[in-house]
Amino acid sequence: MTQIGRATAAHSLSIPGRAGAVVALSWGAATDIGRRRKLNEDSFLAESPFFAVADGMGGHASGDVASAAVVARLSEAAATDFADTESIMTALRSATSDIALAADDDELGVGTTATGAVLTLSAGNPFWAVFNIGDSRVYQFADGALTQVTVDHSVVQELVDAGLLRPEDAESHPDSNIITRAVGFNAEPMADLWMVPLRAGLRLLICSDGLTREVSDPQLRAALAAGTGPQETAATLIEAALASGGRDNITIVIVDVVEAPDPMSRDAQGAQGARAETTPA
Repeated sequence: MTQIGRATAAHSLSIPGRAGAVVALSWGAATDIGRRRKLNEDSFLAESPFFAVADGMGGHASGDVASAAVVARLSEAAATDFADTESIMTALRSATSDIALAADDDELGVGTTATGAVLTLSAGNPFWAVFNIGDSRVYQFADGALTQVTVDHSVVQELVDAGLLRPEDAESHPDSNIITRAVGFNAEPMADLWMVPLRAGLRLLICSDGLTREVSDPQLRAALAAGTGPQETAATLIEAALASGGRDNITIVIVDVVEAPDPMSRDAQGAQGARAETTPA
């Protein structure tokens, strides 16, 4: 398990070219090996402007190496207060090369999910660039409503999308652990990207499937709505996942937007939750 950044922190930054416009963030992170695994193969990055979770897979400790490569390469890209979306793609390409070196002797291959949010600017307005490969997830919580931003790259999600499986039956399906995209396995990674404008009160939940397999959406919403800080909320969700069985590693990063300026145009407001075209990483 690799942790980069501070598990709990607060950070304020000014928006270039906008006098007096400030973004203030607060975040917390937590991880647990769970009740059935011998090794924690998850990794996380909590270091503005990058927040990410990676869930590794592979023989022995190789999954940990794969997830560590993703967060390490993303961290290297965090050179400024606001990053561009191309830096995500560049980091994932570099991580793929790192994983290939680590997987030389692993016949089964080595890979990892990668999901997270990057603070970026578009037309002078601050956005979260939310990215995803695999079945780790990003949710947004605002005005009492919980919304899953990312879409799983998994066999069961394809069945749900095709109308062949009910969403409530997805977790119990025998293929629920099979993903259709990953970083690694000597393949060109393909990331989906969403642009979510920042606004005060917006809370992001970034997590591995060790949380979402154990804790239902209503439970997630209740924890995020409880009014506790991001670190305490992350710890509460870890406890809930363990209480439900803790069958996998559990990793959580929660980021609160404490302060954000009003958007400079209505176009930015209309972009909330907009999904960009799938981008080859």
